[in-house]
Amino acid sequence: MRAYAELVRAPAALTVLGDTLAGAAAAGVPLRGRRLLLPLSSVALYWSGMALNDWADRELDAVERPERPIPSGRISPRAALTFAVGLSATGLGLAALAGGRDALAVAVPLAVAVWSYDTVLKDTAAGPLAMAACRGLDVVLGAGRERAVSALPAAAVMAGHTLGVTALSRGEVRGASSGAAKAVLGGTVATAVATIARPGRTWRHRLGALAGVATYAVTVGRAQLAAVRDPGAGVVRSATKNGIHGMVPLQCALVARGGSPAVAAGLALVLPLARKLGRKVGPT
Repeated sequence: MRAYAELVRAPAALTVLGDTLAGAAAAGVPLRGRRLLLPLSSVALYWSGMALNDWADRELDAVERPERPIPSGRISPRAALTFAVGLSATGLGLAALAGGRDALAVAVPLAVAVWSYDTVLKDTAAGPLAMAACRGLDVVLGAGRERAVSALPAAAVMAGHTLGVTALSRGEVRGASSGAAKAVLGGTVATAVATIARPGRTWRHRLGALAGVATYAVTVGRAQLAAVRDPGAGVVRSATKNGIHGMVPLQCALVARGGSPAVAAGLALVLPLARKLGRKVGPT
């Protein structure tokens, strides 16, 4: 079980729970009833992408990260691929149960984007954009096809942040350039500004959004500033880890701005849990 938890970076899935919440809040359709299965659909699709990532990288990991489950021999390549397929099917099934064709119309392109990234696009110049598209579609999943347009601003915010994290993560093994780290930090500033630029309906909504953005800026910005000063592999890995965890307060800001400050407050409890579990199973 520990090997499979490492394969899918299990605790990191906590950072995708808020995607559909943000999309639902933006669309004015809070998750209730069967639609509460949508965050679980996101988790299954996220885990499938992590398992598929390691299957696709098994030869490279044998050189750079031999401790990973596949190169270390704890999980066979065939078992990892089967696990990824099963998780994708589970994610699509949960989406169908949660929202029928309306949800599947978003979940299917999301699954296709995940598989395309891991098997074809990851090592190309389009890799970060493909990963950003995955995160954006995950936000739209919370709104559904019929209300997708209303969730696009929130999806763009999450996609923009993901673009920066993914671009920086390419330096986890060999380090990054200071220029690349500066560009990613600039993107984080732009993401924070874009999130609070759209006012909430009440002062509670605006205050919740501001609190989320402030936490996001501290969590992500400080680590990325350290990468600007020292773009070595270890510092970049730390910045990537904080970038992944920073998705939670960013989601909180979007949920609060969308009109659900109480839901945002509950979602905020995920961050310390993700950090604690991340010390046992790394998210990167």
